[in-house]
Amino acid sequence: MPTIDLNADLGEGFGAWRMGDDDAMLGLVTSANVACGFHAGDPDIMARCFALARERGVAIGAHVSFPDLAGFGRRRIPYSPAEIERLVAYQIGAAQALADYCGHRLTHVKCHGALANIAESEAEIARAVARATRAVDRDLILLAIARSAQVLAAEEAGLAVAREAFADRAYTDEGRLTPRGLPGAVIEDAERAAERVLAMLEAQALISESGALLPTPIDSICVHGDTPHAVAVTRRLRGALERAGFRLASFTAAEA
Repeated sequence: MPTIDLNADLGEGFGAWRMGDDDAMLGLVTSANVACGFHAGDPDIMARCFALARERGVAIGAHVSFPDLAGFGRRRIPYSPAEIERLVAYQIGAAQALADYCGHRLTHVKCHGALANIAESEAEIARAVARATRAVDRDLILLAIARSAQVLAAEEAGLAVAREAFADRAYTDEGRLTPRGLPGAVIEDAERAAERVLAMLEAQALISESGALLPTPIDSICVHGDTPHAVAVTRRLRGALERAGFRLASFTAAEA
């Protein structure tokens, strides 16, 4: 039986403000990437997510970003690679501390928003993220955008890497994520998202908007937890994967 991980970006509220339905999503996914306070999240939200993930057997990771609460981490901020390295290390440390506090274990790191988009194609930024991850804990897995500079940087740093494809985002023919501002960039239809994921897993390839197949191993499928249709898409996707014969389990289980 083939195994696939289903992940979501969670804990993306702040204070009294909430984004997404973390409780519902943590009943559906096998890995959760939790905001570390820079684009969203705070100690209370992080601790709650980690504790609930522990109860439900969901693996947890640090969802690192630029320090940009007002822009939800989606604006490029001109930090140097060395500065990015320290920003990432700082966030991983915070996530590890709160994971320990909750009796859970941090297993992976994933970039968010503008930092992820830049590290997708800019090798020096991808290397900065990988160096920071390795410096804090060389056993952490880098959850990287498939076919991106992040994958090569993780391998160069000697880190385990999991390649991620997106259920709810469109791809260009170059294998890059279609910018969010363009029509069709975010896929909200649950049925279409599920069909597309099954096709990608069968082909072991990303599928662009034009239908081009871009070969890559796929270790994890992401559904963004901040979209209005996140729970419906994830529930439909999980059911489709199980009916297709996949076992849902975190990619971290293979590294244990």
